[in-house]
Formats: sequence, structure tokens, C-alpha cells
Amino acid sequence: MVSRVELFALIRRDARVEGLSVRALAERHGVHRRTVRQALGPAVPPLRKTPARSSPVTGPLREAMDGMLRADLDAPRKQRHTAHRIWERLVDEHDATIAYRTVSKYVARRRPEIVLEARNRASVMDGFVPQTHLPGQDAEVDFAEVWVNVGGVDTKCFLFTLRMSFSGKAIHRVYSSQGQEAFFAGHVAAFTELGGVPAGEIRYDNLSSAVRRVCFGRSRLETDKWVLFKSAYGLTSFYCMPGKEGAHEKGGVEGEGGRFRRRWFVPVPKIPDISGLAGINDRLAAADRAEDARHIDQRTATIGQNFALEAPLLAPLPVDEFDIALTTTPRVDRYARITVRQALYSVPARLIGQTVRAKLDAEELVVLHGSEEVARHPRVTTKGGQHLVLDHYLEVLAGKPGALRGATALVHARQKGWFTATHDAFWAAARAKHGDQAGTRLLIEVLLLHRRMRHAHVIAGIRVTLEAGSVSPDVVAIEARKHAAAAGEPSATEEPLQPRRSRSKVVSLPERRRDPDLPADSRPAPSVAAYDQLLHNTPKKGNAS
Repeated sequence: MVSRVELFALIRRDARVEGLSVRALAERHGVHRRTVRQALGPAVPPLRKTPARSSPVTGPLREAMDGMLRADLDAPRKQRHTAHRIWERLVDEHDATIAYRTVSKYVARRRPEIVLEARNRASVMDGFVPQTHLPGQDAEVDFAEVWVNVGGVDTKCFLFTLRMSFSGKAIHRVYSSQGQEAFFAGHVAAFTELGGVPAGEIRYDNLSSAVRRVCFGRSRLETDKWVLFKSAYGLTSFYCMPGKEGAHEKGGVEGEGGRFRRRWFVPVPKIPDISGLAGINDRLAAADRAEDARHIDQRTATIGQNFALEAPLLAPLPVDEFDIALTTTPRVDRYARITVRQALYSVPARLIGQTVRAKLDAEELVVLHGSEEVARHPRVTTKGGQHLVLDHYLEVLAGKPGALRGATALVHARQKGWFTATHDAFWAAARAKHGDQAGTRLLIEVLLLHRRMRHAHVIAGIRVTLEAGSVSPDVVAIEARKHAAAAGEPSATEEPLQPRRSRSKVVSLPERRRDPDLPADSRPAPSVAAYDQLLHNTPKKGNAS
């Protein structure tokens, strides 16, 4: 099929070579004489006019549909019109007989045009402006969602990213929450890895960890602890505008979170429990160092080479370490639990009714009573979640052995693998021989051995005791010590007690005699002469009766 350009070229050639008339040219090429006259004019064919088509169904409804789309410009993002909702309103409010597909096609074409018209009226041109950042000055911070398989369950975690604007050097850490403690911990890890603090501005979203209230423009009311943290590290914060209007203001870290997630979190990492995030963070630190060899965009230098230029220009780290942990003083309830950030944690039962001190950081809770550490738990991020340790309830269970079977702490101990099938076998054998209550108390005595002996040694001791047909806790302790000695390891979980030295001076007998300040010793010298008579009564060899 001949194109329009080729047709015009043939007509012009025939007119020039053969001198044919307009009518003859029209008959030869099978076109209208108007087309021949167009071809004999300018060499470039004129553009075809698109015929105006009538829309008897859509035409009367365009104003109504445009009004709904313009109203969406000021509506909340999650309460804007969909094409289906517009179609429903046309049918209900305008008695329109129009197909949904027709409305859908119109909305898809018209919505971006209305948005563009609104921006033009506001004199806002859509586009991006290239930026230049000085070395060691600016950085960007953001959280991105990632999924980690924790004990066979896919769990949502949060990837903290701090990215230097000049070099593109980024530090990544993953946490179980994006609370204030994780926010601070990510900064500390990033500054430590970088060897300094950005001397310029760090750009942030309006995270609740840092901002209490978003005021007019870029004014913000910051949380007290964030103000203290900024003061300790000498940070200058810059807050982006809320919503889509501010997303481009830290576009580097926005894209970095997704890119890093696709590169280093595919396939989904697997860990046995939430404490395994520490191992993932070790791998992320190695990944950050490996990415120093990567090129960004069309830059000739690598990330590592550019960061080497800005590393000496970073502000120094503070001399004093800032305590990022949240410190509270909860009271222990009658179930030997404390509540921290709407989660429950167990403490030794002897502390029921007392007030303790709890320090919560990004991944761990440490409980102190006075200066003594009494409990340590992984952080629980679910509201109303619990982390209970069976060892904290053993004294109570010794008096209430029937409560062990349904104890929540026992369920947790099984899930963590601390209470093993070997424990269950000992418990069953003890109950079969001594009854439920007495047998459970014997199990509790065995569980108490874990406080002063290693877990593996106690398990080995239980197995040997069961093989011997015994359920005695004393036999378990003896066999556990034997197992530890055979392995060349100490049987106790704690350091052995050192003998206490006496403060009084021990004086030997010769030194006492040489001391002129002491009175003379008038006692006779010791003698064994009185025992010589026993020598005469010693029976001779072969005469023993």
C-alpha cells in the first residue's frame, strides 16, 4: 500500500515528466482532483484533519463527570471517585443510560488532563530539577517495609536507610518495628559505620518518632528525646512536605530502599526467631561495603571512591554515648509480668508487687532490680503480645505443680526449643512412678538445675538417668557433671566462686619465735617418743593372725 508521502511524490513526478493535466493525474492514480492539487503544491503533504465526531450519549454528561473529577482535587486520597462510582452517580442522579466501559475510558483520559489544568492555573510546572550536593554535607533517611520469614511465618519488618546525597553511600539496618528506639538505633549504626555525622541537613518524612505535630509549612513540633538526640550528635533536620508533594524532596533514599530490597532481600531471609535479625544486620553491613564498588547513574567514579572524598568532611562523632533506650519503671503484676509499650514480659516471681526498671531498645528489653539484671527479652512488637520465661515461675510452680501443664510460659518454652522432648520424657516417667504432683515437682527440681548448669549438660544427664530407669534429680545433676567433665567444659553456667581471703595475717611458728614483741614460748618441743611403744607390738611378717 502506497503511503501519502509516496503518492504525492508520484503525482509530482508524472506532472513534471509527462506534463499530464490534473484530471489525467487524478484518473491515473485513482484520487480526487483536490488531492492532485495538494500534491502539486508544497512537497510536504498537509496533515489530515480528524473529523469531529458527535457523542450523543457522553456529550451531555461530560460537564457532570468533569465536575466530579475536579472535586477530587481537594478530596482525601482514599475518598476520591473511581470510574465505577462516577458511573453509579450518573445512573442514580442523572438517569443516564450509559455503559460503564464508556465512562471508564473517558475518566482514564480526562483525569490527568484535569490535574494538569489545575497545575497550570497554579503556575506549577511538573518536572524535576537536577541537584548538586557538596561532599559530607547532606543525607536522607527513610524506612522501607521488608518481609522476613521468622520461624516459618512471613513477618513484616522495617529497613532503615541513611543515604549520603553526594556519594550515594547508604547504610541499611533491619528492625522489627519503626519505633523511636529503632529510629535512633539506625542513626547510631549509620554514623558509626560512616565514621562521622553529615555536616549539613538530613531530610526526613514526618515520622512520629521525630515529629509530634506538623504545623503550617515546614514548621514542626519535635519530640523531646529527638531534640536531645539531635543535640548530642549535632544534627540539622529538614522535613519534607506531607504526602506526594514532598516525596520528590528525598527521592534518592526513596528509590534506594526499593532497589536494595530487591537486591538483598530476594529470596526472603529465614531466621528461627526475631533475635536472628542481628545476623541479618551483620550481612547487611557486609552488603553495604560490597556496594562501594557500584556506579550510580552515569558517574565515572564508584560509590566508594566518592565517599572517600567526603569522609574527611563529616562532622565528628560525639565523645559521650547517647542512651537511646526507653527507660520505664513498671510495677510487677501478680502474674510476674511487666507491661512495656503495650507488651507483656515476665520477671522472676520473687519480684511480684515490686517496681523494677526496664530499658527498651530497638530489639531487646533489659529488666533491672536495683543494679542487678533480672531478665532479658527480645522486643515484642504486637499489641498485647507476651514473652514469658518458664524459669521465672519455677518457685511458684513448686507450690502449685498442677499449673505447669497449662502454663503459657511452658508453651513459649516449647516454641523456643528450651523445653525439649527429653524434658517431656522425664516428666512422663516421673508422673508414672510417683503420681502427677510428685512427678511434676521432680521435673521442677530438674528445671532448676538449668540455673547453675549448661542446658546441654542437663539434657545429657536426663537421658542417662532415664536409660538407668531412674527419675532422681540428684542423679541427673551427677550425670550432667560427668558429661561436662568428659567434654572438658565447666558444668556451671556461672563463674565459679573464688575463695574469700582472710584479712588477718597468718604467722608461722618459726616467725613467731623470731618476733621479739611476742612472749617467749615455754612449751616443750613436740616429740613422738610416746608412740615408740607401738613398734614393739607390731606383728612380724608371716605371724599375722
